[in-house]
Amino acid sequence: MPNVIKRERKSPRTVDAWKKRYDVRAGVEGTISQAVRRTHLRRTPYRGQSKTHLANIPSATALNITRVDAWLNETPLGTTHVSHLARLTLAA
Repeated sequence: MPNVIKRERKSPRTVDAWKKRYDVRAGVEGTISQAVRRTHLRRTPYRGQSKTHLANIPSATALNITRVDAWLNETPLGTTHVSHLARLTLAA
């Protein structure tokens, strides 16, 4: 019985609609990750939602400027991290 449940859970992953939804999620996750890494978005010296929001606006603007600059200069997108073991396997 547990194998049937596992197959039912995995079956939507093969559908194209699921892949499209996941692509959107991956894009959003990438944007959040870039914002956190480049602008330290999770840390703010302010207390209160209005002050924090005010601090996030320049961070978002800087992120957009960085992306526009990369697009205009045709900077390639970052690649997925490949582990050391995987690099050794690829080299063999």
